[in-house]
Formats: sequence, C-alpha cells, structure tokens
Amino acid sequence: MNEDIVEPKVVDVVYETDEPIIYEVQHGVAWITMNRPQFNNAQNGQMTYALDDAFGRAVADDDVRCIVLAGSGKHFSAGHDIGTPGRDLHKQFDNRLLIAPHVNKPAAELLYTREQEQYIGMCRRWRDAPKPTIAMVHGACIAGGLMLAWVCDLIVASDDAFFQDPVVRMGIPGVEYFAHAFELPPRVAKEFLLLGERMTAERAYGFGMVNKVVPREDLRSTVESWAAKIVKQPRLGNWLTKQAVNHVEELRGKRAATDAVFHMHHFAHAQNDLTLGNSIAGLDGKAMAAENKKRADNA
Repeated sequence: MNEDIVEPKVVDVVYETDEPIIYEVQHGVAWITMNRPQFNNAQNGQMTYALDDAFGRAVADDDVRCIVLAGSGKHFSAGHDIGTPGRDLHKQFDNRLLIAPHVNKPAAELLYTREQEQYIGMCRRWRDAPKPTIAMVHGACIAGGLMLAWVCDLIVASDDAFFQDPVVRMGIPGVEYFAHAFELPPRVAKEFLLLGERMTAERAYGFGMVNKVVPREDLRSTVESWAAKIVKQPRLGNWLTKQAVNHVEELRGKRAATDAVFHMHHFAHAQNDLTLGNSIAGLDGKAMAAENKKRADNA
C-alpha cells in the first residue's frame, strides 16, 4: 500500500437540513440564500458544494443577468463550520476543481488539499463568474463569511452588519482567501487582523469595502433596485467590466498574495497540530462566539 495514503477517518455527520441553499430566480436575478440559520449559516462542505451548484445553475441560465448572495436568519454568515454536528471535514465530495481527494491524505496534507478545493479554489471560481454578483450582508459577516462577501462584485450591507476576522486567536494569519489588504488599506488590514475587533458596516463603507449601507428594513429593496439596473444592461458588457477590474487586481498582485498567505495559513495549521494537537488551537465555534460577544460587550 502507498505509505502516503491513509484510511479515511470515519465520523458521524448529522446535517440539520437537506437544503443548505435556497435558490430562486425573480426578474432575471438569481437569489442564492444560505440556509443554515440555526448555526448562523456556518459553511460546511455540504453548503459549499450547494453554493457551487447554485452559482453554476445561475451562470448556465441565460435568463439570469445578476446573482445575489444572501443569508437566512439573524446573520449573513458566522464563517466556516468549526463545531456543528454538520461539520464534514472528513467527508469526501465530488471535487469540482483538479484537486485530489483529501480524506485519504495524512496529517497537514488533508487540510491543505481540502482547502485548496473548498476554500481558496471555490472563492476564485465564484469571483470569476461571468455575471455581476451582489452580496446582501446583514448581521455578522465573520472570517469565512468575509470570503463569500469579498468574492462578490458589490456589497450592500444593513446598518446592523459587522465584519470581523478573529482567527489570529488561533495563531492563523487570516482566512484562506486573503483579500484583506486589497479590501482595506494595509494599516487598517493589520488592525482588523491583529485586534480581531468588529468593523461596523459604516466604517467598512468609509474604506470602500462596502458599496452602500442602508437600514435593515431597506436592505432587500435596495439590492433589488441595484440588481434591476444591472439586468437591463448588455450581458457581455457586464462580463467585460468584471474582467477589466479583476484584471487590475491581478496586476496589483492579488492572486500571488492570496497564494502566499494560503501557505502561511497552512503552516500555522501545522504548527498548531505539532504544538497543541489541534489544527485550530483547540477552539471551536462556541468558544470563538463567546469570546466575540465578551469583547463586543467590553468595547
């Protein structure tokens, strides 16, 4: 037997829903809604591949001219699933990219392989969708939630929304799709990461990370209005505009930067495993949420 291949770990995964994504089309707009409100739309593999199915469905439908990404319940997304019964780290899905299976890989290679596919790979895939995308953000947009918002072309946020990447607590330099220093000025990006504090939607708007901030009750209607304008424009013109601006980001080094930090991210995972016996420093969703609340209350 190949010594580099191991027996996949058998774990119990309990999904609370068979529909982690709700998909609907209205007036030329595909509405993709994350649907794990019980867990604040924490992203497990089930949701990731359902998201990819939804983006693919929207791209393949010529009647769709704009895509909106939203979250059900109290929050847009609390980030990656690091502690629900539906955490499916050791479940193999049918990979969409040219990435090998991850569940039979040893040690640090397992996470590295999985996250090449499900995290940085999927984010780049969705960012390059040929149709304009709008993130409709309310409540929390934390860590992995940032990645989903940042891959969208436009971000409209409610006035109660906040953004946060507190993973330095785990000894990790930010989430896998490291767009921090492109979304924020470098010194602000360092503050955002090193302090791990919540950034209000209004402050994010001041840095250009958010396009518009509106009262919560106006969020849906505002996004509908923007999407309606986009739908009326030429399909190819919308696509070329996306490509033009994305190309400028690449000329500024975005892909090279995210590649470099992805490797730092996984060095940090490996260090945690070696020193603490756990790739995320023994923390889970409940522990991170409790600390977030404590710090917010003391702010």
